[in-house]
Amino acid sequence: MNTNKKSLEFCVIGCGRLGINLAVFLSKQGFIPKAFSSKSRDSAQKAFEFTGMGQVHENLVDAVKTCDLVFITTPDTIIEPVCEKIAKENGFNSDSFVYHLSGALSSDILRSAKKMGASTGSIHPLQAFAPYEQGQESPFKGINMSIEGDADATEFGKEIVNALRANSFTIPTHAKTVYHASAVVASNYLVTLEHFALELLKEADLSEQDAYEILEPLIMGTLNNIKARGCTNALTGPVARGDNEIVSRHLLDIDKKLPQFSKLYRMLGQYTLDIAGRRGEISDDAQQKLAGLFEL
Repeated sequence: MNTNKKSLEFCVIGCGRLGINLAVFLSKQGFIPKAFSSKSRDSAQKAFEFTGMGQVHENLVDAVKTCDLVFITTPDTIIEPVCEKIAKENGFNSDSFVYHLSGALSSDILRSAKKMGASTGSIHPLQAFAPYEQGQESPFKGINMSIEGDADATEFGKEIVNALRANSFTIPTHAKTVYHASAVVASNYLVTLEHFALELLKEADLSEQDAYEILEPLIMGTLNNIKARGCTNALTGPVARGDNEIVSRHLLDIDKKLPQFSKLYRMLGQYTLDIAGRRGEISDDAQQKLAGLFEL
């Protein structure tokens, strides 16, 4: 792998929130922005103004030809066709490192660059990004970023993440989709789950704000228990105790007052019962009764 000074010169194709933040904070760590290109020239111009370096290009292929390190930070749906366009016009070479930053897609979509001899990979920050503002703290510092791709791209990717003062971890290319699904469950579906809990408390005549403040210590305590003890040992509550009477009363009330959540409660109960069963602390009879209550 030849990550010489030339490799520190980079271009960004797609200057949205992530692309601009990436350009700014890499430039603060010795990487050199050479070119920017975006669907909106104004966005590319902002990237140039915020970094104070490089050049704005209308033609994305011209931008790529200025350097060997290419970040494609466009929307997911156009990463592959953008890469194919650049490859078709001989924008990549055997010294190129080409990365996209999608969480859901693997480096396989950069195959057209790889066919030209480029090293290809993906780098994904587990973080949401706000628009860059002058003087702000780095949104990369201390976050976790996944890396996958060919061997050279993976190794150089670690250097890039380290320069951003983030933490890197590698995953196999074939696992990119389940990795992203994990992030969706951990973040997006957690919001859905807490919405469910808040809706239940609102039935007790509490406002959403009051309900959240009441539940917050429990939520944070549970997350801390998972971190310290793992999911199986962190599980508490009526399912973990095999208390089918309490669960039955929950279901009667939810079915009556919030029937839109009945299926969700039962589905969550099924998987919770599976976790509880691994501990071997509830009787077979209790497990069977709970399983019956959770039937959809």
